[in-house]
Amino acid sequence: MTTASEWVAGARPRTLPAAAAPVLVGTGAAAQLDSAMLGRAALALGVAFALQIGVNYANDYSDGIRGTDTERVGPLRLTASGTARPGAVKAAAFAMFGLAALLGLWLVVLSAQWWLLLVGAAAIVAAWTYTGGRSPYGYRGLGEVGVFVFFGLVAVLGTTYTQAGRLSWPAWVGAVAVGLLACALLMVNNLRDVPTDALVGKRTLAVRVGEHRARRLYGAFVLVPILLGMVCAVAAPWCLLVTVLLAPAVILVVVVQLGARGAALVPVLAGTGMLELGFGVLLGLGLAL
Repeated sequence: MTTASEWVAGARPRTLPAAAAPVLVGTGAAAQLDSAMLGRAALALGVAFALQIGVNYANDYSDGIRGTDTERVGPLRLTASGTARPGAVKAAAFAMFGLAALLGLWLVVLSAQWWLLLVGAAAIVAAWTYTGGRSPYGYRGLGEVGVFVFFGLVAVLGTTYTQAGRLSWPAWVGAVAVGLLACALLMVNNLRDVPTDALVGKRTLAVRVGEHRARRLYGAFVLVPILLGMVCAVAAPWCLLVTVLLAPAVILVVVVQLGARGAALVPVLAGTGMLELGFGVLLGLGLAL
């Protein structure tokens, strides 16, 4: 019987910063427009957390039944390891998607932006078809596109719009920055798994472009957002707070560029997640002040 701690491990809590960062930036952008609403921000955070955990369980299930997770380095995979029945993992994924839908509906009702229901439905479909379905886009090197759109643009701009009813250019710049950091998180995760993914036909972007280019892309995904955060200082000078992240960002990039592989990339993955969270906190705060 699967224990509670194993379910928690399968949810991959280290990826949750990717869910929190866009809500922080989006709320900061709303505050800059004098329209921040903490209750709606909390709902947006709940939606983001539920979607992220749902994606993690969905990937666990889909990769597990395809046999692409048999040999891997990283967190526990419930399906591939036999720790939990595939059906139970699939049910957990859809339970989290259902929770995200309910919280999202509540947020839409409060904001009266009914067209956002279509955006939410698209986000759930994208979460499932990343590795699920007949032709998962994550297996064709398009995972970063999905992450950039839904955990960057949609998450940040949706958070701002449901609070302020409008968008600003710093919100757009912040959304692009957060999307790139989410791509960095996915890229280092897939870079770690390149040898095993290539063997089973899982052609992630890291597999398609090769390790050398994947490492360079990771560097761009990490460093460009800090520059974009600095651009936001034109509208809100306190956004320069993001410059304190430059040193840890460079350290992460150097470790990756020096050729870290396998288990050596696990702390880089955790560090990238914390970098994204720190960016969300500092940029969101900078926009709000």
